[in-house]
Amino acid sequence: MTGRIIQNNNGNTQNSQRDVNGREIQALNYVTANRFYVEIESQITASFSECQGLGVKIKYERYQEGGVNDQQRIILGQSEFSDVTLKRGLTNDLVFIDWISKILVQLVDRPLDTRQLRQQESLDIQPARTQSSDRAMRRNVNILIFNQAGETMQCWTLIGAVPVGWKAPSLQANSNTVAIEELTLAYEGLKVMNAGFDQRNSRGGGAYLHSNGRDSQGYFSSY
Repeated sequence: MTGRIIQNNNGNTQNSQRDVNGREIQALNYVTANRFYVEIESQITASFSECQGLGVKIKYERYQEGGVNDQQRIILGQSEFSDVTLKRGLTNDLVFIDWISKILVQLVDRPLDTRQLRQQESLDIQPARTQSSDRAMRRNVNILIFNQAGETMQCWTLIGAVPVGWKAPSLQANSNTVAIEELTLAYEGLKVMNAGFDQRNSRGGGAYLHSNGRDSQGYFSSY
């Protein structure tokens, strides 16, 4: 089996594999890592230089069954989504500072009583929160990957994303590099869609298209 990488008319990098007789048996399209943009609630917010950390892990336990020495049982648990870090050149746009500042103000106005929260959890009571203020803090964030022709290849939707960190750029008097700020997002759910989704009806990426907003069943009902 042989393989070669070519670039088609749509700007995709295509991996074409052929068998010993020269017949094509598989064709995969690849995109480069430098073609992406970010939407927050369907609005293209900024050009980012880097996006890293996106992923999901499923917690699990190994169980050794008595009398079965050649196998192990895997018991699956809850999923855990890793934080996403976005990096961009520093400008006079304060949208991210304003976003995280609102959260800091709300946390001061509504301090977390951990003892009361544990009591509510033990009684299976949903914590009391202000629904309107929580919605104002959280956003659905789309990370769209596109090819050289400008066609969207995949859309990664972070459901109920909220900033949990911001980092200012390092400043040096003898440096002429671009000042880079970092924004770290935590989120409640993830949807990944390929090039076949309808952007016109998505209203914020794949999340709404699948009716899986953060207030729907399965993604933390409205508090």
